[in-house]
Amino acid sequence: MLTQLRQDHANMARLLHVLQLKHKTLADGDRPDFRLIREVVDYILDYMNGFTIPLERICSDRLVARESRINELTERLASDYQHLHQQLMRLSQDIDMILMDGVMPMDKFADDLKVYLEAHRAYLRAEREELFPLIREHLDEDDLARLAAELPAQAGAELARLQEAYPELYTEFREAPSPL
Repeated sequence: MLTQLRQDHANMARLLHVLQLKHKTLADGDRPDFRLIREVVDYILDYMNGFTIPLERICSDRLVARESRINELTERLASDYQHLHQQLMRLSQDIDMILMDGVMPMDKFADDLKVYLEAHRAYLRAEREELFPLIREHLDEDDLARLAAELPAQAGAELARLQEAYPELYTEFREAPSPL
């Protein structure tokens, strides 16, 4: 289970790297492929709703039941994640405007994208440095097996769907450096 979580983090970091490259294109004054950005944002939103949010809820419930002091961390992470989700939804709406040739200042979009990327990377770092050690410490193999059984489809299935549905995005994803 922890191996899967680490792999999911690596995959998310690679997707964020793809967005970072598109941000760089914007910062350089060029127009990135907004359809590709749309695909990344849609994928991350689907992944958040279908995997990360249930995982966080299940993990938090299990950990807090074992160690009440963990509640502060899980509440902070949940709040940070909710904020991330809101930022991503705003970006999604802005992308819709851009793709429909609506008026959207590119410098504002670039700034919002940069803020989102920084926040999502900080969230992944907090999970890796604060939450994962607690999972290792407080959950045994049986707990992790039950946790895995309660989760929706694993990220591997999502990546297979990504490859089929978004071949251009999947190519950029595969070419992004692995953070591990």
